[in-house]
Amino acid sequence: MTTPAHDTIASLYPVFAELPEPLRQSCLTAAQELSVPAGTTLFDAGQPCPGFPLVLAGSVRVVKSAANGRELPLYRIFPGESCIISSGCLLGHQPYTARGVSEGETRLLLLPAVLFEQLMAVPAFRAFVFDLFAERMADLMTLVEEVAFRKLDQRLADLLLGHGRVLYRTHQQLADELGSVREMVSRLLKGFAEQGLVRLGREQIEILDPEGLRRISGPR
Repeated sequence: MTTPAHDTIASLYPVFAELPEPLRQSCLTAAQELSVPAGTTLFDAGQPCPGFPLVLAGSVRVVKSAANGRELPLYRIFPGESCIISSGCLLGHQPYTARGVSEGETRLLLLPAVLFEQLMAVPAFRAFVFDLFAERMADLMTLVEEVAFRKLDQRLADLLLGHGRVLYRTHQQLADELGSVREMVSRLLKGFAEQGLVRLGREQIEILDPEGLRRISGPR
């Protein structure tokens, strides 16, 4: 008999329909279902990787933390996707190198590490994992270019655009997105406000001059 989680995994991860039936049933039987509230640390740097996560609802934010407390967002995992850091840790038998935190109410299945090794022997599943690697690597290369070659004011201006007239974020949330600190982001936002580009409110930013922000953001 199938469960709602099993029905969801079939719709979100069609690769499971291509597995040999005994292996597919082993996955559905052995998978651990987790439901966690927002802000739950699902894994952290240095911890062993217990298995391969499949997100069914919500999302997971993966960040790299520095000793001074600053964080750099690496990527997000949405339903139908998985975590390439988890995959890499399982393939290399290494501990996690980053931290994963749930965003909103999040539900996922965790496939045991021993089953992941069996799954990687199936061409369809192996292609699914390496396709994710390719997509994430492209995203991470874009992130490296952003951090290395664009100034913080350019990246902040770019982050403010594309969310409508009013952006409902705190200065700390913006700093977290940019891998910076709140004081620097607040200083830049104050400068934007003095130029008439934005109007600052409580946990919200009104965009007054999007074209001006685009000029600051510069070409991509």
